Amino acid sequence: MKKILLYLLMGLVILYCLFPFFWTILTALKPSDEVFSVPVTYLPEKFSIENVKNVFSKRPFGRYILNSLIVAGGATALTLWVASLIAFHLRSLDLKKATRIQRWLLIGAIVPPALLAIPFFVVLAKLMLVNHYFGLILSYTALNLPFAVWMLHAAFRQLPKELDEAALMDGFSPMGRLFRIAMPLSRPTLSITAVLVFIFCWNEFILALTLMPTQLKYTVPVGISMLSGASVYEIPWGEINAAVALTTIPVILIIAVLQRWVIEGLTTGAMKG
Repeated sequence: MKKILLYLLMGLVILYCLFPFFWTILTALKPSDEVFSVPVTYLPEKFSIENVKNVFSKRPFGRYILNSLIVAGGATALTLWVASLIAFHLRSLDLKKATRIQRWLLIGAIVPPALLAIPFFVVLAKLMLVNHYFGLILSYTALNLPFAVWMLHAAFRQLPKELDEAALMDGFSPMGRLFRIAMPLSRPTLSITAVLVFIFCWNEFILALTLMPTQLKYTVPVGISMLSGASVYEIPWGEINAAVALTTIPVILIIAVLQRWVIEGLTTGAMKG
C-alpha cells in the first residue's frame, strides 16, 4: 500500500512538473482561432502546424536558434576550459588557501546579471565587441566561471594523489596531467557542469538584449520576447508557444546525449556523502 501511495505521489509530482510543457505543445498545435476560443479547449479539435510555420516564415527564428547555439556552445566550452585550468591549479594549493580563493570567486556569482549589464556594455563598447558573438560569450563565461570552478575543484580534489606521482614519473607536464588524467576521470562532473552552464546561457535574457541589439543577432529568449501580432494589442500566443516548444529541443537533446554522465555527476556526491 505504501509503494502504491509513493508511486501515485511521484506520478502527481511528475505530471505537475511536465504539465506546462505539454500545455505549451498543445497550444502550439492549435489553429489561431482555437487558441482564443471560449470556453477553453484543452485538446486541439484540429491539429495544425500553422504556428510553427509562421515562426520560421514571418521571422528569422532559425537565425535566433543559430545565434543561441553559437553563444551558449562557445560560452560553455570556454567556461569549462578556463575553469579546468583554475580548478586544477587550486588542487595543488593548500586546502584552506584554495577554499579562501573559492569563496571570493563565489561572491562574484552572487551579483545578478541585470546589475552587470551596463558595466559589461561599457567594457565591451571600448573593446568594440558590442553586438558581437565573442562579447556575449566572454560575458557569459565571466558569470559562470565561479560556479564551474567550484564544481570542478571538488571533482579534482577527489582524485588520488598517487595519479599525480605516477604521471610525474612518466614525464607528464601539468597540462598533460589535466587533459589526459584529471578531466577524463572527472567526466561526470564535467558533463553536469556543461549542461547547467549551457542552460543558463541558452535562457539568459538581460545581457543578450543589452549586448546584442541588432535583430539578426538576437538569441532565442530575446527573439521570443519580440514576437508580436498585427497590432500592439494583439499577442500571438500560438506562435509564442510554438517558439518556446521548439527552443526546448536542443536542451533535451544535449541532456539525452550526456544522460549517463549527468546521472553519474548528480549521484556521485550523494554516494560519497
